[in-house]
Amino acid sequence: MSKKLPREKLAEEGPEALQDHELLALLLGTGMSRKPVLDVASALLGEFGGFRGLFLADRATLERQPGLGPVKAGKLCAVRELGRRFLGETLQRGRPLESPDSTRDYLKSALRDCRHEVFACLFLDTRHRVIAFEELFRGTIDGATVYPRVVAERALILGAAALIVAHNHPSGVSEPSLADQAITRRLKEALGLLDIRLLDHFVVGDGNPVSMAARGLI
Repeated sequence: MSKKLPREKLAEEGPEALQDHELLALLLGTGMSRKPVLDVASALLGEFGGFRGLFLADRATLERQPGLGPVKAGKLCAVRELGRRFLGETLQRGRPLESPDSTRDYLKSALRDCRHEVFACLFLDTRHRVIAFEELFRGTIDGATVYPRVVAERALILGAAALIVAHNHPSGVSEPSLADQAITRRLKEALGLLDIRLLDHFVVGDGNPVSMAARGLI
């Protein structure tokens, strides 16, 4: 019995049944001389260590890969942007937060792969509808300086009633540090004086973001 092609497998079993290289092969469409598209897809995933590395690569790097070129590299860049916008729609202005998971997924996509530490705020109204998502502080690879006064001032300007804050650890470790816990306490105190609630502080690393609220640290 012949092996099903990715397109046939997709039609009969759905996208969940496809392996990583089969999904990528469908996106690429064609291979190259003496190298089928499935082999090209497998080689790319091996070269970049999986989808994450592949979609983090810049366009010039992608264009240099065997079997790609400008058109296919452009497709990969477009898919990356589609994914970012898809997650971003869960946090559109005026929409209530639908679930903790959607918030966690968006923060992960926005912050995980930043090479330097970034501190961001999700500003919410009284019904926990999104007002804005903003990066407020950027630091070196070792950390970012966070000023509670700046966060509070921005919350007042936007008319926020509640905040979710997040920052990434470029090291990839998601565990909250003692400094993270200290700044969280300072933020909560500063915002509390203005009757603004700090709902959570997420630490974003390589795995799932860690909720400091779930840890009982807020």
